[in-house]
Formats: sequence, C-alpha cells, structure tokens
Amino acid sequence: MREIRCFVEAPLAADAEVRLPEEAASHLLRVLRLGPGDAVTLFNGDGVEYLARIVRGEGRGALVRVLRTRPGQRDPRLRIVLLQGLARGEKMDLILQKACELGVHAVWPVLSERSEVRLAGERAERRHRHWLGVLRSAAEQCGRATVPELAPLQDLGKALSRVGDGPRLLLDPQASAPLARQDIDPQRPVHLLVGPEGGLGARDLALATEAGWQAVALGPRILRTETAGLVALAVLQARHGDLG
Repeated sequence: MREIRCFVEAPLAADAEVRLPEEAASHLLRVLRLGPGDAVTLFNGDGVEYLARIVRGEGRGALVRVLRTRPGQRDPRLRIVLLQGLARGEKMDLILQKACELGVHAVWPVLSERSEVRLAGERAERRHRHWLGVLRSAAEQCGRATVPELAPLQDLGKALSRVGDGPRLLLDPQASAPLARQDIDPQRPVHLLVGPEGGLGARDLALATEAGWQAVALGPRILRTETAGLVALAVLQARHGDLG
C-alpha cells in the first residue's frame, strides 16, 4: 500500500496530537478520501518522519495523533546549490519540483540580464510562497524528510557575492569543458548557475568569470533552461552523489 506523506509546518513529537491546516486536511480527507484510523506520515523538514493516524475531521481541518518516529531519508552527500535564472510560470515550477526529486540542497532564484520575467515586492513574495509549496509537495512525493532551502528572489550580482567556498560551475553551451569530466570534492558544496530562457548574457558571464566561476557544457545540443539544470543535477549526482 502506498505511503501517504504530508508536510506540516509545525513542531512534531511522538504521542502528540496535531491539528492539520485546512489545505493539508482537505487533501487527505477529500482528495485522498482518508478517514479516522487511516495512517499518514508527517514531516516538517527536521529530518525525522512522524508516523501518525487520523483521529477525526474538525471543520475544515483534521486532528491526527503521532504514534512514533523514525529517521527520515538521508539527504544526498553532495550538497548542490542551484542558482536558477528566473523562468516563466510552469517552467519554474517544473524546475523546482524535479530539482527537489534530484536531491538539490538549495535553490536560489536569480534575476539576470536576459530574464524575461520581472518580479518585485508583493508579487515576488507571492511567488516565493508558491515555489515553497511546490518544493514541499515534491518532498512529500519523493520521500525526502527535508525540504530544499529556497532563497528569496535576488539579482544575480548579489547572489554571486553570497556564494561561499566550493566548486562554482556555470552552464554555457559554448564552453569547452564538459561537466561530466569535472573533478568534484563531494565534501564541499557545489554551486551551479543556470541562465533563464535567453541564457546568460555577456554581462552575466563577465560577472561570474570575475567571481571565479568555471563555464562547463552538457554536450553538443543547446538545452532549454527547464532541461539544462536538471540534466546537470543528474550528472553531478550520478558521478559524485547518490545516483551512482
């Protein structure tokens, strides 16, 4: 029987009763047709899974009781931080969803020279909340006990200034160095920069090069932004992470 997993943004503990918020309760009770006595696995991103049973529906919410805990799925040993050029609508959702499934450690959405979408203020905050929901749903589906970190939308220059130690790789179809042949120390975080729909512009490339980023390529074909980063994540995880 398929395990039902549910993210809960609240403290969790064994023997505790937890009131699920309306959205989570609606999904369990109305979409999945669960009821009192049915099992559900809760997680809140702390790396632990909380095995629970539904006690009852309460208005638009639900009450569940945590029976016991177990260690959650370990995060990949290779910590990849994806700096993703802002993409349009469903493309950005797809990138976040699949990046979570592929074990990304963190995602930093960035505005770059050729970004076709511009968000600021309340619109940016709404999109951030939406993206966080996408990541949480993806973690529910793929069995992760943690949710990838999601940074606020920021300009590329600011993001580059925040990057710490470790390999810094940017995808460029004109690069001569193949990503698959890069020697990576899995003990250090890898930062991966992917441009938006129009790719990284000359100013973006100059900024990154001055900051010590290395241009790498994925092969002879030019990939869309919603494809390129995911292929790169898979290559890195296969060579140095937990897909090998």
